[in-house]
Amino acid sequence: MTSGPLIIVGDSLLDVDIEGSADRLSPDAPVPVVDVQRTWNRPGGAGLAAMIAAQSGEEVILITAIGTDDAGEMLRELLDPVVDIRPMRLRGSTPCKTRVSATGVPLLRLDTGDGSAEGAALPSEGTGVLADAGAILISDYGRGVSGLPILREQLTRQAARIPVVWDPHPRGAEPVRQCALVTPNSAEAANFSGTDELADQGGRLCDRWQARAVAITRGDRGAILTEAGSMITTTVPLLDRQARLRPDTCGAGDAFAVAAAEALRNGADARGAAQKAVIKAAEYVHAGAAACFSIASTRSQGRESNPAMPQRDAFEVADRIRRTGGRLVATGGCFDLLHRGHVSLLEQARALGDALIVCLNSDSSLRRAKGPGRPVVSQQDRARVLSALAAVDSVVIFDESTPAELLGKLRPDIWVKGTDYANRPMPEADTVRQHGGQVVLVPVIPGYSTTRLLGTASQQRNNELIRSDIPQEAS
Repeated sequence: MTSGPLIIVGDSLLDVDIEGSADRLSPDAPVPVVDVQRTWNRPGGAGLAAMIAAQSGEEVILITAIGTDDAGEMLRELLDPVVDIRPMRLRGSTPCKTRVSATGVPLLRLDTGDGSAEGAALPSEGTGVLADAGAILISDYGRGVSGLPILREQLTRQAARIPVVWDPHPRGAEPVRQCALVTPNSAEAANFSGTDELADQGGRLCDRWQARAVAITRGDRGAILTEAGSMITTTVPLLDRQARLRPDTCGAGDAFAVAAAEALRNGADARGAAQKAVIKAAEYVHAGAAACFSIASTRSQGRESNPAMPQRDAFEVADRIRRTGGRLVATGGCFDLLHRGHVSLLEQARALGDALIVCLNSDSSLRRAKGPGRPVVSQQDRARVLSALAAVDSVVIFDESTPAELLGKLRPDIWVKGTDYANRPMPEADTVRQHGGQVVLVPVIPGYSTTRLLGTASQQRNNELIRSDIPQEAS
């Protein structure tokens, strides 16, 4: 196991999804006319890999080239709240991939932006974080970052002492020597190795790149791992419980590479890292893939902005969203003593869809979970404060130990919790999935919790009492 953060280095893109309906052809040509209903933005390339890595709750630093144009500014806005960015110069315009679909059917992709990384030196802060890294992932998308000589010199030195994982690209640079793992997909492996024989590809690539191991990713067929020392090829299958994948696999390779880098950083060998990465990539696809990181470019219309207006019924909101073909998001919790961490979670949740419903623990359910001293704020007051937030469309109070029964009635498309729930039981998750929904974990702001705030306040009060009991010297 190595100390230090996970550093992701590579080319970032802006991904745009335009969704609409198409029920007629254009009079100018036999092509469908798309009536645009929603536009979603999300980071792509190394930016998406960084967002995926940030879900683990660990420290993630992204070294990437970002432009100063509108697309670049949008990319920064998407990444800044979640990822620590160390920017490099981008020559040209920010690369942008725009996908157009109608009623869920892909119709067209438009690629714009000619930007590529430039610079004879890394920013000073970039050089420092590479030296302190616990593991490094190169997310190469063929836009020049991985080919910068000064960067390659540092990566070569680091590969000798910490795990370096390289996710290659056909138009990118060759991996540096002694990478712990290189992760091409099937098409890339065939291209780089010069053979279609799966049994030979890994060995050839280990030799070509002088890599310690190569894992060839094969979608729902798992991965094929070759370790240089023995040249033994191991098939890492997709486990049966993960076999039900969704059609959208955008970013699955990034999820695989991120999970492998994190596993190696935590002390796993190449085989263990590949096994964990296969599972994590399948979970990522099943959870909705890159769509989980999409942010609506405009807010849905019709939301009352006056906080003095009565709160709309949660079930009416859910019915309206379903009728209009929108995406319903729900989250839940106590929200006792609302703080910055709560607001961040709610804003991230609302950005994932067209309406956000908050499932709020009642006073009695909160008391059962937290003890007789809670809540500090009554359920009606908590609901009123939440309702006043722009991110919240409706609040509904539940009295059970979990919101599973309520979620069975609301049937949200997305159930959101923070990454602090990554390794904690979530009984309501099965209910969400049974109704066709997905569970998304969004990054939390470290150090913020009601329990911690109350503990700090109590300690300060105790300190004041102690000071008041100390006799003061007469002046």
